[in-house]
Amino acid sequence: MPKSDRFFEIIQMLRQSKSPLRAAEIAVALEVSPRTIYRDMAILQARQVPVQGEAGVGYIMRAGYDLPPLNLDTSEADAVALGLAMIARTGDPGLWKAARSAARKLRTIAPGTQQLVASSWGTPNDPTASLVRAAIRAEQALKITYADGTDTVTTRIIWPLALVFYADSTVLAARCTLRRAIRHFRLDRMQTCVRDTQYFTGQGAALLAQWETDHKPQAVDALSLF
Repeated sequence: MPKSDRFFEIIQMLRQSKSPLRAAEIAVALEVSPRTIYRDMAILQARQVPVQGEAGVGYIMRAGYDLPPLNLDTSEADAVALGLAMIARTGDPGLWKAARSAARKLRTIAPGTQQLVASSWGTPNDPTASLVRAAIRAEQALKITYADGTDTVTTRIIWPLALVFYADSTVLAARCTLRRAIRHFRLDRMQTCVRDTQYFTGQGAALLAQWETDHKPQAVDALSLF
């Protein structure tokens, strides 16, 4: 988590807490060390953020401090809240964690959004999605063992470009180095998926644009896939 995002999270936690928070509590929530939180608190105090407290005692936010507002009307806030809630249905634990964090921020400006709930019942946890998202951002190739619709298994090196989330599956659009073309791969048919040492740095944007022109309309509207 970037330091600026962590500062925002700390401020939100302090604003919402009715009692002092210890550095260890904040550290657990943000998955960092207490020492990191101590440093963050010192920086926030140096920047005139009204954080009161010290190590071993706990920290509180002086009343009246606020962050710049986010301008959403009621329907927009409801739409964002429900979208965040439905992210759990992707099965991606990394996205779900981020969605919960974003939902907490949204509730500070639109309290009524906590009344909109989406169930993730029956959605399998799929850590592969988090790995794939990271590879897309890093423009790093993936090595996969893949079973197609006829159960034929192949090993491929692919360049991940985009994820398409369907109600019953998640599909990765990628350039397949075996076929030398853009192909689609269901994550639930990947028997193995690991990062490769190969990168396609600087080529992702052009390939994504090609996918959006040649494949995206059919992929998004498809009733059954691959």
